Amino acid sequence: MKKISLVFAVLLLSQIAIAQKKIIVSEENSDSIKRINEISLVVTDLIDGSYQFRYERKMGTHISIGLGAAVKSKDGLVSISGIDKKQIKTGDIVYSGFKLIPDVRYYLNKTQQYQLDGFYFGAYSKYFHFNSNINGTYINKSEKEYPINLDARIRILSLGLMVGYKLAVTKRLNIDFLILGPGTSRQKYRLDFREFLPDEFYDDLNEALKNFSVYDLIKSDFRFDVQDAKTQFTTISFRYGLTVGYTF
Repeated sequence: MKKISLVFAVLLLSQIAIAQKKIIVSEENSDSIKRINEISLVVTDLIDGSYQFRYERKMGTHISIGLGAAVKSKDGLVSISGIDKKQIKTGDIVYSGFKLIPDVRYYLNKTQQYQLDGFYFGAYSKYFHFNSNINGTYINKSEKEYPINLDARIRILSLGLMVGYKLAVTKRLNIDFLILGPGTSRQKYRLDFREFLPDEFYDDLNEALKNFSVYDLIKSDFRFDVQDAKTQFTTISFRYGLTVGYTF
């Protein structure tokens, strides 16, 4: 009788332990399934004076869609050196505006701990809407000096692919490493002059821009037209970054 009671007690305790384990696993899985949303901050954008926040939502077993929105201030550790030529000299170029970055991602399940983490690849689009005020001096061939005071409007639309890894630090906290994001971009620039400049300024400007450090890798006809002070071209683009996110 005692042996029967002992066996019964052992079986009962075993069933209780198994039931508790199933409850814990069920709660963890249920908790994980619920966390298909994420809000995040792109840390690397802060260096350039941009404040980009991102929202991502998982739409299925593998797929998620996201949207990043950023405001770019003139502050930041990164600046573009101005033109320093014999005839054209400007100050450093700073710009401000906003950007929108929608994307779609495919997560590899074998690398996931929860829902929105692990290795992924996907596609993205970027739209930049920036403005800049440029000041300096222009000296023509007759040695006459003109002040440069103009507003530059910059519009960029990019499309590309990306590969990255999102590390689950905790159940809710992720660190997203966007490792590689090559693409192509269509860039448009327009100059609005606040001060008069002669037509010959455009020739000297286009000549100066041929060796300008920002554009020396661009293999396109990057020239401002005399009539409308516009230019546009297609070139390569890149995307990378470090993002900290919170899932819910």
